[in-house]
Amino acid sequence: MKDKIVIGIDLGGTKIMVGAVTQNGDVLGEPIKVLTGGNESSNKIIKRITDAVESVLKDLNVTIADVLGIGIGSTGPLNMNDGIILECPQLPTMHFFPLRETIENYFNVPVTMNNDANCLIYGETIFGIASDKKNVVGFTLGTGIGCAIILNKKILNGATGTAGEIWPSPYRSGSIEDYISGKGVSKIHRSISGKTSSSDAIMALAENGDENAIKTWEEFGKHLAVPIAWSINIIDPELIVLGGSISNAHPFFMPSLEKELRKHLCPEPSKKTKVVIAELGDYAGFIGAACLVTENLEQLNGQLKKTQIQNS
Repeated sequence: MKDKIVIGIDLGGTKIMVGAVTQNGDVLGEPIKVLTGGNESSNKIIKRITDAVESVLKDLNVTIADVLGIGIGSTGPLNMNDGIILECPQLPTMHFFPLRETIENYFNVPVTMNNDANCLIYGETIFGIASDKKNVVGFTLGTGIGCAIILNKKILNGATGTAGEIWPSPYRSGSIEDYISGKGVSKIHRSISGKTSSSDAIMALAENGDENAIKTWEEFGKHLAVPIAWSINIIDPELIVLGGSISNAHPFFMPSLEKELRKHLCPEPSKKTKVVIAELGDYAGFIGAACLVTENLEQLNGQLKKTQIQNS
């Protein structure tokens, strides 16, 4: 292969997605999605990752020698300096696991790692719906809630690598994640209908005109307006991007979100700052992770040499 490619890995609590990307952001071939259980052993999860990478390479008829590097977007929290997953509720067997070093040693190519929400929104900022913007805040809505801050086209990691980790922030009688997540949608629906359903089921009910489901999404939109208002008033971004599986319900929650949001903003951003839905879908996470490789290649090559010396 003339031009080297980059591998992107999106590691979540329930699935792993792996794809090959050119240095211009074009996805090559068909990415591979692998389901994984949160209680699987760390060895099993690593084997799923390495098998998926090898399958992607095989499908493209290339080898690891054609790979410039590997980017990983992982559920966290993370120690990004050392490439370690910390105490991760969604992957309990991966607590304090040296993910970057493990993948680096296995494939012997440079590896970089960041939070999965950061990678998703970064992918949208480089090659997706926010590609013409420099300052973006994004929210990933799924099993939990993630938030990413992009300033001047760079991810803001913060002093400890946890910038944007808003999920434990106090809200009403609990945390913001109790209301703005898959479990939050179920909680709201239960309070309205008395029934327990998943967010996917509630979305399907709303599509079929169920009044309680529609009301659930309207309430969800009002809650989601709160952290969006926080981020706009503090950071003043050009754009807000919503991604993750729950963002697919945007026809039902966006009207109430917009109405509530505009009540709590300063005049200028209230008129100018738009809220949009991510356009790269499931691809955004691994594309964003791959982008981090090309952005930091010189540093990553130095990191790989250091690891090789330590292991020799």
